[in-house]
Amino acid sequence: MTGTGDEPFIAAVKPLVDAMGGEILPPDEAGPEDVVLSWEGADVVAVRLPQLADSLDHILAAMERRKGKPLADLDRKAKQEVVRILEARGAFSVRHGVETVASALGVSRFTVYNYLNREKGA
Repeated sequence: MTGTGDEPFIAAVKPLVDAMGGEILPPDEAGPEDVVLSWEGADVVAVRLPQLADSLDHILAAMERRKGKPLADLDRKAKQEVVRILEARGAFSVRHGVETVASALGVSRFTVYNYLNREKGA
């Protein structure tokens, strides 16, 4: 997958690909939906982006790691902050996004909608 000077480039993009829940592939294995990245004029790596629903699960897991505990264990204010961040990242445009987030936060869908409406009214 890598030529002589490609390793630093791959190392540089890997954290971004991991944060998105993507997968790094050799460029010759790229499908039509994959993104091929070039470095110094040569195709170096392909990135397979996750489906949006998988991406939401990945984002929730990353937020949980960042907070250092399950999202359901956060206090109300912290849960509202999580909902704000997720809304900014488009989490609620994903099918079943509200249900997925509600489950991760240990609250009802109604509560998530209240958090969203509170932000719009503020």
